[in-house]
Amino acid sequence: MLKPFVYLQCLAAELRTREEGQTMAEYGVVLAVITLGIILTLGFLSDEIVGVIDRVIDKLKTAGT
Repeated sequence: MLKPFVYLQCLAAELRTREEGQTMAEYGVVLAVITLGIILTLGFLSDEIVGVIDRVIDKLKTAGT
């Protein structure tokens, strides 16, 4: 009965001291790169996005009358 409890304690201690994975700084860099990519993409596609929105508005106006 004591053996599983000791095993779980050892496992929890190992997980607390493990230094694998990404740190918060690395997450911040990844988030910044993704954000920059989205902003650049929206900048390049802004004219097309505005055109699509205008066409949708026109369709909604003609459908409402």
